[in-house]
Amino acid sequence: MSISSSAQIGRHCVIESGVNIGARVRIGPFCTIAAGVDIGDGTMVGSHSVINGLTRLGRDNMIGPYSSIGEVNQDLKYANEATGVVIGDRNRIEKHVTIHRGTLQGNGHTVIGHDNHFLNDVHIGHDCRIGDATVIGDHSGLAGHVNISDGAKLGLMCAVHQFCIVGAHSLIADQSCVVQDVPPFVCAVGNRAFPIGLNSLSPVFLAADIHQQEVIRTLYDRIYHQGIPIEDVKKDVRRLTSEFMLVAFFHAFFSGSTRGIIR
Repeated sequence: MSISSSAQIGRHCVIESGVNIGARVRIGPFCTIAAGVDIGDGTMVGSHSVINGLTRLGRDNMIGPYSSIGEVNQDLKYANEATGVVIGDRNRIEKHVTIHRGTLQGNGHTVIGHDNHFLNDVHIGHDCRIGDATVIGDHSGLAGHVNISDGAKLGLMCAVHQFCIVGAHSLIADQSCVVQDVPPFVCAVGNRAFPIGLNSLSPVFLAADIHQQEVIRTLYDRIYHQGIPIEDVKKDVRRLTSEFMLVAFFHAFFSGSTRGIIR
């Protein structure tokens, strides 16, 4: 057990032995931190929160009140194996958020990157993998094994089916239900979610030169407007990846996509 002398721990907390708490960490009152948890420097944990399992939090995260991180997942195959949650740096996790630990079938961990923002009442299911700089809106939920790529944004009250991929810099509108994979830079809406155009307001898209933007528009047209077989689109992506940086997002997406794409 290691607790930095600069850490501040509120009243009525339960801190089990075997916890590591870094410098300048602030833990609000009535929190429970279980054995095996590692909290990085500068992280703040709001009151009445529970951090359980083999959970590792990076630096300068903010965990809102009444959140539950690393709790036992809802996979019926789970048999109390030593699995956990890995969270990077500078994430903002608002109140009442639940993030479940992984399973052995999912490589053991739920993994969250850096600079993400999860709003109130978000649920992250077991074995999810979330990249960097994503936003997930209030009351949205991810089932198990979901992959949310860098820069993707989900509105409020969204649901994502297990094993789905939400591609990099895509945009999912409020109250949408995603049951198939969403390609990069695509805007989607509805239950079930369908494409309505490109997320041309993505900062990454706006920062790209006109040639790269036009390539992304062409890929969207080939996928959704020209009726070209998806295997031919994949060949285009492989050919263009070395020349156009943004196409690499499509290459990574198609390399992992197994559920088919939204139509």
